[in-house]
Order: sequence, then structure tokens, then C-alpha cells
Amino acid sequence: MNFLRQIAYPLSVLYGIITSFRNFLYNKHIFKSTAFKTPVIVVGNLSVGGTGKTPQIEYLIRLLKNEYKIAVLSRGYKRKSKGFIIADKNTTAEIIGDEPYQYYKKFEDIIVAVDVNRTNGIHLLEELENPPDIILLDDAFQHRKVKAGLNILLTSYNNLYVDDMLLPTGNLREKINGAKRAQIIMVTKCPSDISKKEQLNITKKLNPTNQQTLFFTTIEYNNKLKGFSTFNLDELKNVELLLITGIANPTPLIDYLGSKKIKFKHLKYPDHYHFKNKDIEVINEMFHAIQSNKKIILTTEKDYVRIFAELRNLVFIEIKTKFVNGSIDFDKIIKNYVE
Repeated sequence: MNFLRQIAYPLSVLYGIITSFRNFLYNKHIFKSTAFKTPVIVVGNLSVGGTGKTPQIEYLIRLLKNEYKIAVLSRGYKRKSKGFIIADKNTTAEIIGDEPYQYYKKFEDIIVAVDVNRTNGIHLLEELENPPDIILLDDAFQHRKVKAGLNILLTSYNNLYVDDMLLPTGNLREKINGAKRAQIIMVTKCPSDISKKEQLNITKKLNPTNQQTLFFTTIEYNNKLKGFSTFNLDELKNVELLLITGIANPTPLIDYLGSKKIKFKHLKYPDHYHFKNKDIEVINEMFHAIQSNKKIILTTEKDYVRIFAELRNLVFIEIKTKFVNGSIDFDKIIKNYVE
């Protein structure tokens, strides 16, 4: 794969020219960006997945939901439907996508909608009888048809955008100077004990402008597992575990389980993977082959919403964004913008 990416470098150059020209047309107002009366917050990245957008959206929901009516608008990646859809009791992960479905199932009293055309989606949300006070756009940093009031750009600690390359050689969707559009840059998935010195070194590498604020966050895992039954994480030391992941970067979870001295077998699938009948058969065969009376299948929350109906003995682990420092400042920036 690395060799194939290296020989694809000329395509990366061409891709960079195309995306840069597109951004130039938006920057010069030749292509139109639409502003809206409703406050719009974008959470996105420069790279393809794996930066922690879902827990960051959930952080914003928790921060604002008691004071404002919130809508989350996503394109609904890999959904088996088209057009604008608002989640309701008949919605499934296949209809709106796994991440939007997770938001819908997890948070009451928020609107969850999907539309590839975010401009159209926002217009339709604003036309509702009871429209939202705030719209959170999930993974829309490159959707420049929308002029958001606040852009939050995420970059993973283990793969900073300044160390990456453009697709298809690397994982970047656009050149790194696109980061200048963000008002907030967040380095996600940091070690919980990241030092002040390392934070300073990363700050120098990213070189934010005077108009940008940089934050460092880590992943916080819930000690209580949910699913067909509830378990405390410490109980897994005495359980045979089969781990199923269909996310962009399962490494933090793998490292976390290892740090807890939890042993497991791992079946890894691509990000947003739609599990087929043959996949479920393979998972069940591996699970039944485990020679223990104490055994469970563990997955991520995002994967759980896609496969919970297909597997028994399945539990999931929740994650949250946790600020290394500066959470009060971040909250204040968000609330000041909304107000």
C-alpha cells in the first residue's frame, strides 16, 4: 500500500492543484458561500477520518443542549438513502448513517438530519415549524458552499496535518494552508499525560495565527460497558474478549485495552463498514471457537449501532472528548459565538 501511494504522487500534485483552485474561487467570492441567520458551527478536519469528530460533536451537544435547541446536520456517509432526511422513530443506521443514528439514539430533544447538500439541509431546518437555535455541521470543513460562523478543525496527535500529504499519497483532502479558515484548532487523541513541553512543540509545528486558538484533548473511556448486559471495564480481565472495529483508527482503543491488561482477539474492518451476513458468520464462528464460559464481543459505540441486531453477547464502550487543559476557555468561545 505504501508503495502504491508513493507512485501515486503525481496524482497528489494534480489533486492539490484542483483543490487549491477551488479554494481560490471561494476566497475570491467567485464561487458563492451562503451565510445563515442560525449560528452554524462546523466540526471537521483536513484528513480523511480518524480525528475524533463524533465525540467532539457530542461534547458540543452536551455543552449547549440545556440552553438551546440543537440540530446536527451530516451528509450521512455510506447511508442507503438520498436527499434530506430528519431522524425519527422509524430511522435506522442504514437510512441516515451510523454517526447520525448514534446522535439520535443518544440525545433526546435534538434534531438529527442528513443531506449531502448542506446548504439545502440548513435551509430546510430553518423552515421547520420549530427550527433549531444552533446547527452543528458534522464533517463539513471542505463544504465551502456554507459560510459557517465558527470552524473547529481537528487533527490527530499521532498524525498531525502538517506531517501528512495530499490524497492519494497521503490522507489530506486539501493543502495544509486550508487550516487558516479555522477559528479553533484541536489536537485530539493526545496522551492524557502530554507534557507542557510537547504541547509547545506541537504548537510551533502547527503555527496557528493570532486569530486562532489551539486546544489539546484526549479520549476518555467510560468504565461501564453497555449492550446485552452491563460490565465494568475491570471485569474484562477475567473474560475472553473478541474485539470488533469498523472505525478509521482503532489504535487508541487497542492501546487502552492493553494498558488495562485486557487480552483480546481483534477483527478489524474498514471505517463505516456495512457488515454483511458472511461477516456476521465469521464473527460468530470466531466467538464460538473461544474455549471459555466467560466471553463477550466488544465493539465501539459507532459500530454497535450497525450490528447490535445481528449479534448476541455484544457490548460497546463509550468515549468522550476530555480537554487536557483550557476547557473553560473553549466553552466560553462557543457560548460567546452562539450568544
